[in-house]
Amino acid sequence: MCSFFQCRDTRDDMDGFTKFKKITYPFLFEYEFVECIKRSYNLYDGAAALYRSALVFIVFLDIAAFLLVLAILGRFVFGTLTIYAFLAYQLWNLLAPIDTVERFLRNEKALMPSRYAYTDIIAMTRHFKEKLGQGGFGAVYKGELPGGHLVAIKILGNSKCNGEEFTNEVATIGRIHHVNVVRLVGFCSEGSHRALIYEFMCNGSLDKYIFSSNGSNKHFTIEKLNEIALGVARGLDYLHQGCDMRILHFDIKPHNVLLDQNFNPKLSDFGLAKLYPKENSLVSAFAARGTIGYMAPELVSRSFGLISYKSDVYSFGMLLLEMAGGRRNVDNRAENSSQVYYPSWIYHQLEQTERLEFCNDIGIDNLERKLCKVGLWCIQMRASARPSMSKVVEMLEADGDTIDMPPKPFLFSSPTSSTKPSSVHPSLTEISTIYEDE
Repeated sequence: MCSFFQCRDTRDDMDGFTKFKKITYPFLFEYEFVECIKRSYNLYDGAAALYRSALVFIVFLDIAAFLLVLAILGRFVFGTLTIYAFLAYQLWNLLAPIDTVERFLRNEKALMPSRYAYTDIIAMTRHFKEKLGQGGFGAVYKGELPGGHLVAIKILGNSKCNGEEFTNEVATIGRIHHVNVVRLVGFCSEGSHRALIYEFMCNGSLDKYIFSSNGSNKHFTIEKLNEIALGVARGLDYLHQGCDMRILHFDIKPHNVLLDQNFNPKLSDFGLAKLYPKENSLVSAFAARGTIGYMAPELVSRSFGLISYKSDVYSFGMLLLEMAGGRRNVDNRAENSSQVYYPSWIYHQLEQTERLEFCNDIGIDNLERKLCKVGLWCIQMRASARPSMSKVVEMLEADGDTIDMPPKPFLFSSPTSSTKPSSVHPSLTEISTIYEDE
């Protein structure tokens, strides 16, 4: 019988390939042994049985060696890799919230008031490509911050107020954070170039929606109008009571109420605003500015009393009446002369309603009736008779039947005669030099 050593000695005399196999001898030992037995089939009896037994033994030996290698790899390699993978996963879970906070802070930083160069303004507006509107102090353009946030950029005219409107806006709205007040994102002051950057309000201003040619409001239900009125009232109440300094807007009107994507209202345009300590209920006559039709009587003439935060209440009342009526308060195109001045006409209608106690006889919805009542309370000639904005919020949140009919708010009122603004406020023409209109 051929021995293993004989087989090995025989193969020692082979060519270079055999020498390579000798180098790998520890891995080829069993296969050379089986091969030696196979070549001895014709020399020894029982060689075939020995060959099969050796082959089975070697297969089991290889399987055992393979499993041993896997065990060693699993213990020292795969086990270590698994531990590292687990630790990496735990570390990712730990850092993920931190990354989220950092991303949030970076995004919020883009919305905090920041100072920009005029070249930045040009880039944001793409060389003033899309104009959103034109106001008394300058044009407004659509822009985009580097982070992708849309903004509205107001470019201030060089000849208006010598920068007073700019400083008013930055000093007031820059410190305000309220859901019903538009946010100042940033500003630019570079030489003669001044710009104010606001959050973008995709639905524009309220005046586009509340006025219609036939005198009826088609865009909003009366319930939605009540929500918008309540939002404006809350924003104005915040300006009067919620800030460290009382902020008087002095220009409340539909054009200065902006609507976001959900038609939630936000007060804007603080160019005429003034800051006063809360303990000062009266304001100097220097602040007597606004828009004709929304200005309180005391802003027109000192004979009506002193200027105070109640002047904003009057403007809000005029806004509220326009929202309820779906028309401007003064409409010279009205078919009936008694309807030219809407506040006087609606007061007469409500007066009849209260007397008859049948509100449906004149086709006024309960919510519309409530808005009109609150508006009429706000436009009382005497400032002391007007409610505060906190009280106005309570009235708008309450049921309309709980609101008393206000006193007649007009100096001259004749339901059957034309009641032009000049007959209601004889001194309106005196303010032509102190108001800012669009």
